[in-house]
Amino acid sequence: MFNKSETDECNYLDEIKNKLSAALNQIDENVKKQSNDLVEQKRYLYENKSDMDHAEKVAVHQSVHSAALTGEAALERKKRIQKLMLSPYFGRFDFRETPENEPVPIYVGVHAYYDEKEKNNLVHDWRAPISSMFYDYENGPVRYESPSGMIDGEMLLKRQFRIRKGKMEYMLESSMNIHDDVLQKELSKSSDDKMKHIVATIQRDQNAIIRNEESRTLIIQGVAGSGKTSIALHRIAFLLYRFKDTITSNDILILSPNKVFADYISNVLPELGEENIPEMGMEELADKLLEGKYRFQTFFEQVTDLLEKKDEDFAERIRFKSSHEFITKLNDYLSHIENQYFTPVDLVVRRNPVPASYIDEKFRSLHRLPLFKRFNEVVAQIERDLLFYNRYEINATERNYLRKEVRKMFKVTNLRELYKDFYNWLEKPGLFKFAKRSAFEYADIFPLVYLKIKLEGTKTYDEVKHLLVDEMQDYTPVQYAVLAKLFPGKKTILGDAYQTVNPYSSSSSKAIERVMPGAELVKLNKSYRSTYEIATFARQILPKNEVEAMERHGKEPLVKGFKTSTAEQKWINESVGAFDKSVQNSMGVVCKTQKQAVKLYKKLSEQYPAVHLLTSDSVSFSGGVIITTVHLAKGLEFDEVLIPNANATTYNDETDRGLFYIACTRAMHMLSITYSGECTPFIGA
Repeated sequence: MFNKSETDECNYLDEIKNKLSAALNQIDENVKKQSNDLVEQKRYLYENKSDMDHAEKVAVHQSVHSAALTGEAALERKKRIQKLMLSPYFGRFDFRETPENEPVPIYVGVHAYYDEKEKNNLVHDWRAPISSMFYDYENGPVRYESPSGMIDGEMLLKRQFRIRKGKMEYMLESSMNIHDDVLQKELSKSSDDKMKHIVATIQRDQNAIIRNEESRTLIIQGVAGSGKTSIALHRIAFLLYRFKDTITSNDILILSPNKVFADYISNVLPELGEENIPEMGMEELADKLLEGKYRFQTFFEQVTDLLEKKDEDFAERIRFKSSHEFITKLNDYLSHIENQYFTPVDLVVRRNPVPASYIDEKFRSLHRLPLFKRFNEVVAQIERDLLFYNRYEINATERNYLRKEVRKMFKVTNLRELYKDFYNWLEKPGLFKFAKRSAFEYADIFPLVYLKIKLEGTKTYDEVKHLLVDEMQDYTPVQYAVLAKLFPGKKTILGDAYQTVNPYSSSSSKAIERVMPGAELVKLNKSYRSTYEIATFARQILPKNEVEAMERHGKEPLVKGFKTSTAEQKWINESVGAFDKSVQNSMGVVCKTQKQAVKLYKKLSEQYPAVHLLTSDSVSFSGGVIITTVHLAKGLEFDEVLIPNANATTYNDETDRGLFYIACTRAMHMLSITYSGECTPFIGA
């Protein structure tokens, strides 16, 4: 057997590192030589430019440009090899195609390494077709789809390694698919400031999602801590590898819930050797589509108002605008105004009559065009017919007159007024109300976008070949209808129906499928983030969820009551002080509202100036003690979580139940809950 023992594997690791080191030296020599050549070419161009003809100048310029590109490629390869020096691979399996063949050891790593001298792949990229067997099988019959077709064979050996800073920390013989010991070791580690790649611990069901090439729209419903965001990012990395000739990082767009989350996930793709991909928030998208002409409430402000004001009329407005019935009503209204709001009148252009019936016929014949785009097209047809039948050519002044008059035939052409009129048509004017300072409520902004697209048309984002939508439960059917119209390319949509900060506007996977027919749904029910004790505790808060807890044990969640809020605050201060002396990297103090978070931050920062407060304006995530709200903590994880004010007043209704569940499921290793007075009814419920 090749490298039979752990000692053999350690010796082989040293061999690989020596080869990588030699490759680095060769790259340095090549880059130095290319750099010298580049300097020489530039000097030659400068000294002889007056004597050179155009063709020679172009040839030298092209040579200089080509040399620069070659140098950049060499430096990129150098970066990859430097990463490989620290951890060349994490797995190995021995594959035999037929009983007559010798087994071939396949080492799997984050990046591939091809030995030019041996003409052999010493390390295979985790995304390569052959590497899929490492994730999908245990010892025994195996198969994988190669570029030339399906290959069958047998796996005779499977090993997993932990190599850090060039040293082997452990080696495990594995007869099971991704041995639990490796997963346990990885999950037991402290959190990082940034999300890390998980290529060494990808599970079989996760691998199927990552390597899915067929689905035009893939919906991933994943419970808290199931790794759905990480899986989606690894899926993007796989697609960039698989279709590298037709898709680049600039062809992909992430719709991210906030800047903090975008910063938190920003490491994953670079760690996998891919460039970071563009990201955008829903509000930024809406502002672009509305050309910056409308002020509107943010989603964060909407949630804050819901939690702090408890306004039932506000909740009802959101609830209605988040229903499928609402899209139907919008479409009915569009049909109504098309049929009822255009009233043609007779026009005359320099003694040439243009009858109302003619204008009406032309307008109706253009039913495939957005309503407001028909006006100028009607004028264009009038112009053509006057020239063809009357031999009369209109001038610019007459053309502008016609455009103005035809537009006036439509009852209302102001988007803001039409949207307001929609609620009058519904006979429910109370469902439309401005927020502070005459800004639109957040629930109105995408219906407004939807109307604009239908009335005026819009440019689609054809350049986006793959759209990644995170926190799917926070977007409404009308938002998905807009996304379906704007982004014709493939989509990966992920989230958890149980993790909504606004239940009045949440969407389930079934609701999304109604707007995007043909979408494929996959579920991830196993939670890897939290210990068994924390996951079991959280599952009792939302008994209907489908969480399967990972068998990684730790301390039971601590629920601590106090007679006064002063005593509770004293204990919180002591807990933050104890964390500062612990080995943990991050502690999340998760409050229900921003007001509570700001108030607690002021009290804690007096004693501990290093604590951080996350706000809607925050753009980065860091370690240490973070004071935040449930809303901003979504998608993040902490070694330790403390939930203050968990009393029956703060967490009492069904909205609060969901918020409390989200707060608890941010914890990886430790969870503490404090309250003064009466405890929330969701503990032990």
